[in-house]
Amino acid sequence: MWNVKQKDNSGTMPSSFPWNKDNLPKKLFIDNEYVDSKNPKILSSYSPKDNSLIASDIALGNEVDVDAAVAAGEAAFATWKKTLPSKRRDLLNKFADLIEANGETLAHLSRINLGAPYAAFGAFEVNLCAEAFRYFAGWCDKFAGESYPQEDGFMKIVRNEPLGVTVGILPWNAPLGGIGFKAGPALASGNCFILKPSEKSPFAPLALGWLIKEAGFPPGVFQVISGDGATGALFASHMKVRKISFTGSTGTGRRIQEMAAKSNLKRVTLELGGKSPALVFDDANLDNAVTWCVNGITGNTGQVCFAASRVYVQEGVFGKFLEKYKAAMEERGRAIGDPDKEGTLMGPLIDQMQFERGFYIEPTVFTNVAEDSEICTQEIFGPVAILNSFKTEEEILAKANATNFGLMAGVFTQDINRAMRVSSEIDSGMVGINCVSLCFLQAPFGGSKESGQGRENAIHAMRMFTEPKTIMINLTY
Repeated sequence: MWNVKQKDNSGTMPSSFPWNKDNLPKKLFIDNEYVDSKNPKILSSYSPKDNSLIASDIALGNEVDVDAAVAAGEAAFATWKKTLPSKRRDLLNKFADLIEANGETLAHLSRINLGAPYAAFGAFEVNLCAEAFRYFAGWCDKFAGESYPQEDGFMKIVRNEPLGVTVGILPWNAPLGGIGFKAGPALASGNCFILKPSEKSPFAPLALGWLIKEAGFPPGVFQVISGDGATGALFASHMKVRKISFTGSTGTGRRIQEMAAKSNLKRVTLELGGKSPALVFDDANLDNAVTWCVNGITGNTGQVCFAASRVYVQEGVFGKFLEKYKAAMEERGRAIGDPDKEGTLMGPLIDQMQFERGFYIEPTVFTNVAEDSEICTQEIFGPVAILNSFKTEEEILAKANATNFGLMAGVFTQDINRAMRVSSEIDSGMVGINCVSLCFLQAPFGGSKESGQGRENAIHAMRMFTEPKTIMINLTY
């Protein structure tokens, strides 16, 4: 097995991507080199397809490793923050090209842990990752500051300055797709960035180390540390980390925020859970509503934060919708199976914890569910939805908002006045009209209440990775 730390005769790394199903990346990537962890403990990984062992020697970053990565980032920051925006742009674009060029391998490294079919998720995730880096590359020389009138004798200039060493903690359900949402704006705005993938899906993120070096990023600018929750806690508590961007459960988000507050009051962006309602009114195009609602609960086997897990249908069309929804869910259920086989649209849930509820779960719908029941109020993270009816707009707004989450909602109606009225009254960070469970790089992504704080994507992500500095010039001096 080829070791990525080995050099060829010229002293540089080979030019072909070294990773494949027989040679998995399992070392930490610190200061532009793959290195062994200083931790004697290691991680094991199992396939959700059949619970077979994938690897038993994955690096588990400890305090020494975390300190080394942070120190490397600090050393690189002084130069990286002054790097011309055009240079940062070119590096991000080259990195995106390398992701795309090695997309099939990266998709396999992502799916091997996740159990997601290539046709339904693999190519999408690779494209999303590459496009996110390209999108934020475009911001490098366009993220302007501000200035204010000088009639009072003072010229006021506001600069957007990078924070320093920043960290992105990934969820297991988007091991590759979510990287660009965090690393893209961090690097584009002049920060150094450390990626901490989930212990459940580390291979695709670790494989990026080779591409980071190939793209030309200076040592210490972009690093990858694999590990478990304890590794993430080390970053959240670290006195020299200036920002944590976390995607995951609400409970873990609370702990990260607490550790950040108790350490150096580092900035925190949290993208957490959801219990997204889809509201289908009598005048909705039912075929369109069914398509979006089914895709919104079965995509990635329902393991997405903005899954349309609560479907409410107005009484006048409830029977028709139920018939179509049930048929569509049954059809999707017939496409469950081996994620490596052609034609599979839904694979297994990710691990043993989910296996106790069933590795391969058919899309399941519960009707006439009490609003205070667990399946109606708590995130399930599987292809399980509730389907209830409602009478009036006032009633459904109350039900839609009666949750601790506020990530995504969908409103299905052909009445534009109602659509705008209802979307404005729903307490949610994102609302789709005649669509649900989607996001765009060009628009902010995030939620209200216990679904998190801060936003990813668009200019909002750039702002989350920078500090506004006000410079006041006395013109009468």
